[in-house]
Amino acid sequence: MQPDPAASTHPPPLALELAPCDTTRRYVRVLEERADGLVAFEFAIGWPELAVELLLPAQAFAEFCATQRAQRLDH
Repeated sequence: MQPDPAASTHPPPLALELAPCDTTRRYVRVLEERADGLVAFEFAIGWPELAVELLLPAQAFAEFCATQRAQRLDH
């Protein structure tokens, strides 16, 4: 007897419940202010837990934060 191809043996996909995401909120967390003048930091949009690591000169970092209106999480 052949299995019925219409019958699925896979469970239904789980529904993920994500926290609301406000994409107007921007976050930075400074990881390191290096001796060579570069600032290593995390940047996130909406969810502070989901971030990318970036590296900018100190002046460019200050301009980036101002342009993004980013909230500092390391203070």
